[in-house]
Amino acid sequence: MFKVQTLNKISSVGTDIFDKSRYNIADECANPDAIMVRSAKMHDMTFGDKLLCIARAGAGVNNIPVDRCAQEGICVFNTPGANSNAVKELAICALLLSSRKITEAAAWAASLKGTEDAPKTVEGGKSKFAGPEISGKTLGIIGLGAIGGKIANAADALGMKVIGYDPYLSVGAALHLEPSVKVVTDINEIYMNSDYISIHMPYTPQTKNTIDAEQIEMMKDGVRLINLARGELINSQAVIDAIKTGKVAKYVTDFADDIVLGEENVIVLPHLGASTPESEDNCAVMASEEIIDYLENGNIKNSVNYPNLSMNAVGTKICVLHKNVPTTIASITSAVGNEGINIEHMANASKGDFAYTMLDVTGDVPPAVEGMINSIDGVIRIRVITK
Repeated sequence: MFKVQTLNKISSVGTDIFDKSRYNIADECANPDAIMVRSAKMHDMTFGDKLLCIARAGAGVNNIPVDRCAQEGICVFNTPGANSNAVKELAICALLLSSRKITEAAAWAASLKGTEDAPKTVEGGKSKFAGPEISGKTLGIIGLGAIGGKIANAADALGMKVIGYDPYLSVGAALHLEPSVKVVTDINEIYMNSDYISIHMPYTPQTKNTIDAEQIEMMKDGVRLINLARGELINSQAVIDAIKTGKVAKYVTDFADDIVLGEENVIVLPHLGASTPESEDNCAVMASEEIIDYLENGNIKNSVNYPNLSMNAVGTKICVLHKNVPTTIASITSAVGNEGINIEHMANASKGDFAYTMLDVTGDVPPAVEGMINSIDGVIRIRVITK
């Protein structure tokens, strides 16, 4: 029986798809085969030797030691696109919040409770909360993946002019964009031409402070910034400094830090991006499906540290996680062939320093063959999956 440990509360819509005769799902279990996680910090965790995979019910994997997992032969999954509609809706809300002074107006109206003739006071004071419409304005989107693409199309439908930048834009993502969305190859075009800028890219050491003082200086006066991706993508102090000079009119962020909290013209949300029941259900289902397909079939989909690879085998499947170095594949196939085992099908893919090889073979695979493959330089982990 496979053991799956949940480090956070995971929607039962997802965990219910596990066959309970084959899986034990628990918050506490020793040496699990898989872990499901949302926000729990895992960098200081020691993993058991049975752990095969970790599935993050969400997009960001900053809380998981991804590189260490790759070295230990632990496949890390995320759930791209599962929460995209929730973030898209919040982004549209953020556009309006940044324009219409809605939060300030609501707080002011609430402060009138118990005063005389509050309706008249409201009418007399509402002009100080006037703000521009978003229709006809230019929205620049950095990152046109599952989330950014949906925001681009939604903003286009609301009458905005949309320009987007994504150096890794896939053909599939590009085909889903409305024809009127302009894709640029120079990120500076976003900075220089946008009335609103929304950032939707993963956080890595390379993307830290993608928007900093230098980039803000290029922007239009009165630009409005939205960050629902990761707090580290935008330099908080640079934004506050620019707000005080009037360069930035408004900043809406889903990430609290002491620099932005309580500052004028900053709206800080408590990480609400994926906080909808629908999003949590979608993420849990996708994460559960990824675990099941990997544990039972060896198939990898939506991994962040190993290449995606699937195979429909007719016989026994040998699955090998290994370093992406020359001669490794030849050594693996030789170890199998030298024992008289016929390879019916083979598949291989690589991702950076790591690779995955799958062999569909006839007959049983003796432990000695597993041992020979395990001893090959560069091999990290081998699994033999029988029907």
